[in-house]
Amino acid sequence: MKEIPFYKPFIDQRERTLINEVLDLEKANKVEILEKEFIKYTGCGDAISTFNGTAAMHLAMCALDLKRGDKIICSVNAFPSVAEVIRHFDAEPIFVDINKDDFNIDVDQLENVLKTNKAKKLKGAFISHVAGQPSDLQRIYALAKAYDIKIIEDATTALGGTFNGKKIGSLEADITVFRFNPQSYNSVSSAGMMTTKDESLSQRARLLRNHAIVSEGWDKFGNLGYVYDVVDIGLKYDLNELNAAFAIGQLEKNESFIERRREIADIYNKELASCPHVSTPVKLRDHVYSQYIIKVDKNRDNFAKELKERGIFTALHYIPMHLLSYYKQKYSLRVNAFPKALSNYQQILSLPIYSSLSDKDVHYICDQIKEIAKNRV
Repeated sequence: MKEIPFYKPFIDQRERTLINEVLDLEKANKVEILEKEFIKYTGCGDAISTFNGTAAMHLAMCALDLKRGDKIICSVNAFPSVAEVIRHFDAEPIFVDINKDDFNIDVDQLENVLKTNKAKKLKGAFISHVAGQPSDLQRIYALAKAYDIKIIEDATTALGGTFNGKKIGSLEADITVFRFNPQSYNSVSSAGMMTTKDESLSQRARLLRNHAIVSEGWDKFGNLGYVYDVVDIGLKYDLNELNAAFAIGQLEKNESFIERRREIADIYNKELASCPHVSTPVKLRDHVYSQYIIKVDKNRDNFAKELKERGIFTALHYIPMHLLSYYKQKYSLRVNAFPKALSNYQQILSLPIYSSLSDKDVHYICDQIKEIAKNRV
């Protein structure tokens, strides 16, 4: 039987060459090169690499000096790592419902939360760009200024994405976080990046990233200087040379990855346009299609099961956080507390979309979807 994985990385000789340079102990400082190239690519102020995207999120909260009882607004429709890093400080996530079309935070409801907020400890908002389509950042930045809150953008699925023609990471967010590995588990390699134009946030993040050690410096093999001191409670989130080498190779290909995903999205859009029971993604703004999320209006779970029986693997982006046991119990959240996120969740299904997916496989996926949908009553 044909089998199409949900995601498969594209790797060529470039990654192997870069990794071999590290293994041969030649051309060191791949971490430094990656950070410099990332600054060039996104137009961000500074780029602080970490060993994965969640580490970048946690480091961002550390840089903001988040404390117990502080509050951060976030969409209820995000990967659990967003609320998780907030809770690690015994701070509180304030969940907000979503826009049903683009799956991002509902900016009207965000504004309502800000208007009615009585908490002096509200620090900011974590804005996720779901599937590679940015939120309505123009309105969000205006609200941030009006209510004096920090904006942290979760661009873990929006590397290379743009808003009004400008790269995400180069805009008005206080901090933006990215990741390089689409898989959450057993990834070939992992790396994250925290970017900011705020020099004080950048300096604090760099300090905390490696045990808050200050010293005479490190040599090219990572050996610590003769005398060192520790000036804060730090972390061990720095990226190693091997993963940096792999990330450089992937970053160099990112524009071609985006171009290929858009080609695949065009095929899906065309082939599934009149498919019964299936709705294709609504494009409101620039979109890099790191995920292709359809809606299935009848028995989504059975639809996914039938696709898997035909060798096609799918995913859910995302299960709303108020339905996850920890948050539901911790904050006594009702199932219908976020009706738009709940309604979307009952229908969404993410299809395979990645640069190594062939047109033949994309058409096979479309044919199977149409065949399954045709037999629905």
